Amino acid sequence: MKKIGIICKPGRPEPREILKELLPWLERKGYETFVDSQTAAALGGKGFTRAEIATLVDAVLVLGGDGTMLSVSRLVAERGIPILGVNLGSMGFITEVNRDEIYEAVDTMLSDSCTVEERLMLSAGIIREGERVAEYTVLNDVVINKGALARIIDLDAFINGIYVTTFKADGLIISTPTGSTAYSLSAGGPILYPSLGSILLTPICSHTLTNRPIVLPDDFTIQVILKTLSEDVYLTLDGQVGFSLRKDDVIEINKSPFKTKLLIPCERDYFNILRTKLKWGER
Repeated sequence: MKKIGIICKPGRPEPREILKELLPWLERKGYETFVDSQTAAALGGKGFTRAEIATLVDAVLVLGGDGTMLSVSRLVAERGIPILGVNLGSMGFITEVNRDEIYEAVDTMLSDSCTVEERLMLSAGIIREGERVAEYTVLNDVVINKGALARIIDLDAFINGIYVTTFKADGLIISTPTGSTAYSLSAGGPILYPSLGSILLTPICSHTLTNRPIVLPDDFTIQVILKTLSEDVYLTLDGQVGFSLRKDDVIEINKSPFKTKLLIPCERDYFNILRTKLKWGER
């Protein structure tokens, strides 16, 4: 591991302050660094596009929040590049290293002493009139949701080709265990341990109160068909990429052949993370 990519959350001053000391420190140790263009420009140096970084490095250091980690995970998953996340955001379920732990964590990464934790990703395809018109890979979730002024939508759900139900709801969340602490949790879904091989279906504000979240094995295929005529229904990927849906579009979700590889620099207590981030036990 000699080539280190560094991708930062745009528009935040903290990464620049950190890199003013971290970059010379890495260079003294003999490591080559590849900093994203926007951050490098702010530091007065030469940078690289995110796509270029994905082709050049052995590992990626992310300075930001979970949103930055999600975008980087989609960027590098196909190449199997491991990621170390430093939390400069608020929640930080995926970016587990705190700012004051950076040097210790990076040292552990460079010595190949980190545990590599593989996280399930999902592939989501949109089939329109028999043709696959789009394909996405996500780490957190695939969400079908309506706009603010749209009525409740009807979504026919099939699992392994077998009809399950028609969700009459504001939408439907299909998430990985990593994504179970994101939008799905807000919609009443359970928390899944992040290394589980499971897919979670969580309806959003279902009109039928007996429609509850369902946990499925990760080798199942899920198909959801939009049965409502509306110009205000969207597919959202990891909360960052959107695709406008039409009536009778089929959204097909499978386990992705790629996995996100997270570098864990120390012994990690996931339940302590839940207690801290979700403020369990506090009044």
